[in-house]
Amino acid sequence: MSRGKPLFTVPIGTKGKVEVTSPAEKVYVVAFGSPPDNRLVTDFCEAILLALDILETKYQHGVVITTSLIEKFYSNGLDLEHAMQPGFFANVLFKLWRRILIYPMPTIALINGHGFAGALMTAMMHDYRIMNPHRGYLCLNEVELGVPLRPAMSSIFRQKCSPTVYRTLVLEGKRFKSLDALKNDIIDGVGGLEEVLTFIEELKLTSRPDKGVVGDLKREMWRETVNFLENDERESERLRKASDRLDAEAAEREKKIQAWSAKVQAKL
Repeated sequence: MSRGKPLFTVPIGTKGKVEVTSPAEKVYVVAFGSPPDNRLVTDFCEAILLALDILETKYQHGVVITTSLIEKFYSNGLDLEHAMQPGFFANVLFKLWRRILIYPMPTIALINGHGFAGALMTAMMHDYRIMNPHRGYLCLNEVELGVPLRPAMSSIFRQKCSPTVYRTLVLEGKRFKSLDALKNDIIDGVGGLEEVLTFIEELKLTSRPDKGVVGDLKREMWRETVNFLENDERESERLRKASDRLDAEAAEREKKIQAWSAKVQAKL
């Protein structure tokens, strides 16, 4: 199905782009393509932010759908090396996530392919998620990569998923296909753009921004995650202190074990 009338394009670096179209009145599709797999790097995040700013400022408020121009991937998540650049989380990624989470229009992630780790987190920042029924997995694979979740990353799943699904995602790294994701309320439906447009019509979503309170309502709904997104520096310091405390506890345990071993050896 066509994504509709072209509105504008925002470049992503030198090779990618965000194409914004309108398939129906007050419905906007933000389709991003940054080969090979839509990694969440700085120019990618900033291009989407700019597209969202343009829509909010220059167009009648309605519903925003994000999706990928790359069939196989909605996104393959973070580039871990790039993510270690100073300020990336607080000033780039978390800025994008906060923008989506409290955007003053209903937002829908149309997940057309794989959504791994940071990509699934990005989709969870949307109000609704519709997934391709034939292609793609959703998962958090940090437990396999040996990468801890920052507070905002974990919080969004704690707020939007059941405790059992939260545990399965985080501690098991399970890969969810579309119907399994739907069964576990990770997504709200399956299909493509046509199904998304029907979903929008059934819920009358294009009229929801009319009173101007959608963003305020979402900020209060998700204030735990918003707080973490806005205060990453504070949370990083808290985590550093926690790590120091764990190191001290580990050193104390080692001393006790050595003392115990010495006593055992003395009795032999």
